[in-house]
Amino acid sequence: MKPNFSKGLVPAIIVDARTKDVLTLAYMNEKSYHKTLETNETWFYSRSRQELWHKGATSGNTQKVVSLTLDCDQDALLVEVIPKGPACHKGTTSCFTEVVKEQNQEDFDANIINRIVTEISERKLNPQSDSYTNYLFNKGIDKISKKLIEEAGEVVIAAKNRDKTEVTLEVSDLLYHTFVLLEEQGVPFNQIKTELTKRFAKKGNNKGDRPKIEQW
Repeated sequence: MKPNFSKGLVPAIIVDARTKDVLTLAYMNEKSYHKTLETNETWFYSRSRQELWHKGATSGNTQKVVSLTLDCDQDALLVEVIPKGPACHKGTTSCFTEVVKEQNQEDFDANIINRIVTEISERKLNPQSDSYTNYLFNKGIDKISKKLIEEAGEVVIAAKNRDKTEVTLEVSDLLYHTFVLLEEQGVPFNQIKTELTKRFAKKGNNKGDRPKIEQW
């Protein structure tokens, strides 16, 4: 199954595969679609210049394609990518700027976990001298493990004291140091998601598998 190019162009919504941020909206014709499949990087059709263009060919801000999803009418694409640099020509991560936000909306980022994991991974690839994350990486697994044990103990103490604020703070610290340990060990966070997905699966499990969620 492929997009319906009978009208010439198909809109492509580009999303960061790690943070789930919407990066940009562009258009593909049949040729740019096939170039995207062939190169595993995004290619679009410029309506203003009326020509094919390879995202990042000039700037270096390419987008590695992780997945392509076609909508039910076959006239729109959702493209998940790993961006190398900003998506917008103005130098911002995303081409989109928030205009309206519901007043009663929860005050948190639904993708905050993915953002933190991505940031930790980028710190390992591109160290910064004043980064606490890089300090931990430089000290190694012994220091990271010690911090993890400390934070776990502080979570328990906060819980025993029935202090919700402290529990919130200490669990946040514990999660952060857990993500650092995963990165140090080379264990992708998606691997944890895969394992949890297996454990929380609704279908029955085979003998010897870990129990389903209702059996935990």
